[in-house]
Amino acid sequence: MKISHDEVVKVAALARLNLSEEKIELFGVQFNDILDYIHTLNQVETNAVEPLYSPVTHSTVFRDDVVRKDYDRDALLANAPENDGQFFVVPRIVG
Repeated sequence: MKISHDEVVKVAALARLNLSEEKIELFGVQFNDILDYIHTLNQVETNAVEPLYSPVTHSTVFRDDVVRKDYDRDALLANAPENDGQFFVVPRIVG
């Protein structure tokens, strides 16, 4: 399967990309290289291969979630350009 010039333009439009003709040609070649590789992978015989659920053989160790207070409010507010003594003050961006 080959991706056409028009399909590359359509994908670029869906991604809201404004591409030059040179980039469209480059991406077309790259898309086709990816599709060729996937086609090659589809040719590999995998019927006798057990499914691999994870490539990692060791167990993942999670640390306990511990609530802690590393900084006090005054130290954090000291870094703010503007604050009201309790919160950061930021410009209003929503009407």
